[in-house]
Amino acid sequence: MRDFRRLLGLMRPYRGLSLLALLTLVLLAALDLALPRLIQRIIDVGIRRNDLSVVLVTAGVMFLLTLLSGVLSIVNNVLSVRVGEGIARDLRRMLFTRIQRFSFRDLDRQHTGQLLVRLTSDVSAVRGPSQISLRIGTRAPLMMLGSVILMFTTSYALALAVLPLLVLTSIFIGYFVVRVGALFRVTQQKLDVLNGVLHENIIGVRLVKAVVRADFEGRRFETANEALTETSVKVAMFMSTMAPILAMCINAGVVIVIWFGGLQSIEGQLSVGQIVAFTNYLFMTMGPLVMMSALANIWAAGLVSSRRTAEILDTVPNVQDAPGAVALDATGATHLVFDGVSFSYGEEPTLQHVSLDVGPGDTLAIVGSTGAGKSTLVNLIPRFYDVTSGRVLVGGRDVRETTERSLVSAIGIVPQATILFSGTIRDNIRYGRPDATEEEVIAAATVAQAHDFVVKLAKGYDTHVEERGTNLSGGQKQRIAIARALLIRPKILILDDATSAIDVETETKIQDALAATSRERITVIVAQRISSVLKADKIVVLGDGRIIASGTHAELMVTSAVYREIYDSQLGVAVAS
Repeated sequence: MRDFRRLLGLMRPYRGLSLLALLTLVLLAALDLALPRLIQRIIDVGIRRNDLSVVLVTAGVMFLLTLLSGVLSIVNNVLSVRVGEGIARDLRRMLFTRIQRFSFRDLDRQHTGQLLVRLTSDVSAVRGPSQISLRIGTRAPLMMLGSVILMFTTSYALALAVLPLLVLTSIFIGYFVVRVGALFRVTQQKLDVLNGVLHENIIGVRLVKAVVRADFEGRRFETANEALTETSVKVAMFMSTMAPILAMCINAGVVIVIWFGGLQSIEGQLSVGQIVAFTNYLFMTMGPLVMMSALANIWAAGLVSSRRTAEILDTVPNVQDAPGAVALDATGATHLVFDGVSFSYGEEPTLQHVSLDVGPGDTLAIVGSTGAGKSTLVNLIPRFYDVTSGRVLVGGRDVRETTERSLVSAIGIVPQATILFSGTIRDNIRYGRPDATEEEVIAAATVAQAHDFVVKLAKGYDTHVEERGTNLSGGQKQRIAIARALLIRPKILILDDATSAIDVETETKIQDALAATSRERITVIVAQRISSVLKADKIVVLGDGRIIASGTHAELMVTSAVYREIYDSQLGVAVAS
């Protein structure tokens, strides 16, 4: 019932259209129910009494009612489609908006493939019941109820004779609806798994080919594909039993009417027209039952998908603005402090008691082995994650006390995985500031050492970026990403291994350009390559989530064996000075 109420809630903005659609359904049902009575009149009054005028007039009325019914059906279809597509649009918007608000921890819990299924097939499945309810789904019950009433008014005894069959058929359909709902839940789960495998393979197809793992991935896909197929076959087999069983019920009803009604007609208790009318009403009762069983899979899928979309909509973002949060004063966001910060993704701590103080214009470099917690540390600055304990302060204010939008607006970040969007190079550079002028775009690209290679391209800044930037080299993509971060004029610039694909000479030019334009901007560099951090004002060495050494390059070469070992392994043995 909760899922059903949620579906009704989605229809609330379309109350007017829905009520109008339901009104057309009531009229359609009334027109359909009138036809058997008119047929009875033709037989009992017109044909039996050889009254041609009754036949012609009644047939004319039937034609007009049929014509009106066709017009109402068209109107109803248009209205129901508008409501259904409107609901699908609103639900997609709600899901997309909710996902955009997810924190990194929320995204960690959701697989990309599953989110895509929620936004596509689940939304389509939710749309189905709303459209069906305003068409056949509501018309069928009205027809059933009206037909049963008219069967009793036509022949009370004959109606009682077929009533047990109607009850038995209804019970069977109820069982079918419940059972098929459970089967559809399993099917959607299998579809999630298959979509997850597909998404991973499409994203990583180049790696799969590079390491010759196509056979392994093929087997993994085949396992998920077979699981979905097996479940789908079970659903199809179960549903295939419905049509023959319901056909048997309908045929049994016709036999009862002909046998019992025939006896009553012989005894003079029923006319031929009444038997014909009663048979039509029986079909109008059993027919909707057949339709309802055929539509049960749509309802079952819709309710299951409603529950699945609700899982996304009901998710409370792990990171959100606290009550009373204030906007960060960007002009004062030039002081960064980590005050006893600890963090963990699960039970094991990733960061432990990290304390740092970075002043205006300083460059902080973070180095350490893989898994030391370098990226995790910088992800705490824009509140991609919240600290487990301690505080992160920007401009003297705890980031948890600021609005998320104002905090992120003051920070420019270039993540490890370079992400470019479809569009031109210019569009990608000014992604964070769509109103930036051409001069500002060129200035940012120049600092990032991207301008020279961009202008050499056939279309320059108008060059189209292919999906995931496949028509650009890794270093070119990283330079565009750096330009994008610079264009928003951040008070804190975070470069998370952002120059790993750039040659040392170009990297040095970028560092010099950044230093010349930094003024009071804080720059935080996470690097695997030691040459990236040599000029930093402060270098922090992380190990097992703790700060094991800090200082300038010259100081660390004397005081930290770990730092010196990293330096020697990359640049050769050096004499500390």
